[in-house]
Amino acid sequence: MTNLANLQPGESGIIHAIHSEQALYYRLAALGFRIGKRIEVVRSARFQGPLHVRVGSTDIVLRRNEAQYIEIAAKPA
Repeated sequence: MTNLANLQPGESGIIHAIHSEQALYYRLAALGFRIGKRIEVVRSARFQGPLHVRVGSTDIVLRRNEAQYIEIAAKPA
């Protein structure tokens, strides 16, 4: 298992857990970040900038420090 911030562009996985404070957890859930959903990193900004991710059919730009709270399991084969 790894966290979303460690994935490279083109890599994907399944959201396993979200380890954040309650307010961020609810915000992420409202954006579609739910346990069991497939997530893919589309782009990564330089110099530890934000991540462009795709959850289902929704594209979201997420701060890297927020992405560290999202635990990712390997994509099933």
